[in-house]
Amino acid sequence: MTDNRLELIEESSTLRITNRANELKAQGKDVISFSLGEPDFTTPAHICEAATQSIGRGETHYTPNAGIPELREAIAKKFQNDNNLDVASSSIIVTPGAKQAVFETILSTVSEGDEVITFDPSWVSYHPCVQLAGAKTVWAKTIPGKFTPDDVSQYVTKKTKLIIVNSPGNPSGAVFDKKDLQEIADIAIDHDITVMSDEIYEKIIYDKKHLSIGSFDGMAERTVTVNGFSKAYAMTGWRLGYVTAPPQILKRMLKLQSHSTSGVSEFVQRGGVAALTGPQQPLLDMIDEFRARRDLLVDGLNEIGMTCKKPDGAFYAFADVSAYGDGDVVADKMLKEAYVATTPGSAFGASSRDYIRISYATSRERIREALKRIEQVL
Repeated sequence: MTDNRLELIEESSTLRITNRANELKAQGKDVISFSLGEPDFTTPAHICEAATQSIGRGETHYTPNAGIPELREAIAKKFQNDNNLDVASSSIIVTPGAKQAVFETILSTVSEGDEVITFDPSWVSYHPCVQLAGAKTVWAKTIPGKFTPDDVSQYVTKKTKLIIVNSPGNPSGAVFDKKDLQEIADIAIDHDITVMSDEIYEKIIYDKKHLSIGSFDGMAERTVTVNGFSKAYAMTGWRLGYVTAPPQILKRMLKLQSHSTSGVSEFVQRGGVAALTGPQQPLLDMIDEFRARRDLLVDGLNEIGMTCKKPDGAFYAFADVSAYGDGDVVADKMLKEAYVATTPGSAFGASSRDYIRISYATSRERIREALKRIEQVL
């Protein structure tokens, strides 16, 4: 029997917790779910209307592999205006979700035996994608409590081919500042390393400014920038992402997409055009609500006895629960006894075992109820 890389990969921890929570719900339990990274807001009406009109026009056929021209043009303008990236529409691929863009990027940049630097903690799907490529994940420790880079150079070897940046980050909500990104850029340039910048949470940021590492001097030709619509525009189920990359990498990614997903439904892409070119007030209102939830949740967790820094972006609190046990024990206890579903920190890296991730993509009323239950159980 030949080796199968899929046998090395564990199922997504966030989905596993969600499935367990759904089983309890099916038994009639009132489960408060803090596990999935999904905004609980409805997709803005003007986006839905654009997709509906597209279906009415009969736009239900195959689309160009890289995406319809109108959406690629809108994304190019977005990159130029928001990220200071001088990107042509021909250098953009529209993907069925940002996760697919991440998958295509990793498979197009690394090979068997290569090394990929990923910061601990980091999103659960980076490591499995690296495994599928036959490469090795090198976990770079971050500054405790801040979750920002700490001397990245010590993790670089001759085998290093890719550094993954995710800012604002999942699960910590950490935002890398200019100094953090410049350190990574200098290393990438000095050692001829590609950087994948996953910027899916760029719009959900509170007290800091988002910076795209691809805009730094010397980084345009070695940065793959991934983004999407799911978080900023509450379009998770639409499966709509996008990516820009240097020509040699983009060519490989197009090959991979042509032989796998083929592309994205046209009516979904029309919704993407409306999202980028239409009113942005729904996004601003959503961020204001996330800020209020963040403050309510983090203040409550600290009062209970957990140690939790207010995140600068995204919609996750990453709480140190070591006073009550490691993250796996506490998450399991909270689900079984309080019916509150969270994700243990071990899912995001070995250095995060004392943590749990709490997604505050749920109402303030449910957050207050969850805090009461957590306090009673712990």
